[in-house]
Amino acid sequence: MNKALFGHLDDGTPIHEAVLHSPGGAEARVMEWGAVLRDLVVPLPDGSRQRVVLGFPNFADYPAHSPHMGAIAGRFANRIGHGRFMLDGVSHRTPLNQGGKHSLHGGGQGFGKRPWTMIQHDEASVTLALVSADGDAGYPGTLRVWCRYALVDGATLRLELSATTDAPTIVNLAHHSYFRLDDGPDILDHELEVRANLTTPVDADLIPDGSLADVAGTPFDFRKTRAVRFANPDGSRFWYDHNFILCRDRREQAAGGLELAHAATLRSRRSGLSMEVWTTEPALQVYDGAKLATPVPGLDGVAYGPNAGIALEPQHVPDSPNLPHFPSTVLRPGEVYRQLSEFRFGV
Repeated sequence: MNKALFGHLDDGTPIHEAVLHSPGGAEARVMEWGAVLRDLVVPLPDGSRQRVVLGFPNFADYPAHSPHMGAIAGRFANRIGHGRFMLDGVSHRTPLNQGGKHSLHGGGQGFGKRPWTMIQHDEASVTLALVSADGDAGYPGTLRVWCRYALVDGATLRLELSATTDAPTIVNLAHHSYFRLDDGPDILDHELEVRANLTTPVDADLIPDGSLADVAGTPFDFRKTRAVRFANPDGSRFWYDHNFILCRDRREQAAGGLELAHAATLRSRRSGLSMEVWTTEPALQVYDGAKLATPVPGLDGVAYGPNAGIALEPQHVPDSPNLPHFPSTVLRPGEVYRQLSEFRFGV
């Protein structure tokens, strides 16, 4: 593994980057800012390699322009309605960084927009750590977080997230890469399968109303593989930034007593490449990148416009601290938050 200086924050804080390699020919680049997966290339059968995530070549473009590209979102990924939640009878408020009305990805300066510390690295893995103080962005408890990326089994990226706290708090971490499995301008013709029968309906601000909806007969039916592109009855484009409740019907045992379930498969006919997402998490956020429009070039000088990549984010249900009938995101002293997700590439 190579470790090198990648850039500096405005206050002079150095940001390092690790380069990981697998025996099968995959390569990943992970930096300390946001615990960002900045680049990932995987081998193809003809001996060539395919870049499969969006990223920037220059560090300065991340704080200025990145829409959580490759980052670890937290302390609570996705949305908290009106930035408020109750925990053990106490009301807490978090920053309203979504239109001045709701909290998104930790409140504007969440875990994906601050420096982590690289604490371990070898040829194929890197571990980063972060301490979030009690009261950080309104969240109670000092949270200690670890993030480990590893290239395993030739062309699989394994992501392990863990955290502990000294006081009751809420935690919902999510990896936020934008994936694209070929060199086309967008992912609308990529084929997607999501192993989910249900979604969580949302209002105009993408806040769940607490109900569940069957995907059958709706634009959210990805139970059988189909293109991401979907048109409304009037011909306009339907766009996705929605949470799916995973069936967890195809499962595997993983190390440490964790259980992985198949969440989704993304495929490109153009390159022949596919990616399976396996996770411990109960839900998957699917965002088709409809609002992407970065003003600076990405990797290889490519411009990232609408739908340039798709985010498939294992996590808990958005606003679940205010929806107690969904799986809990509460973490208490003596407990360990653990998430394991794998992104498995093949043909």
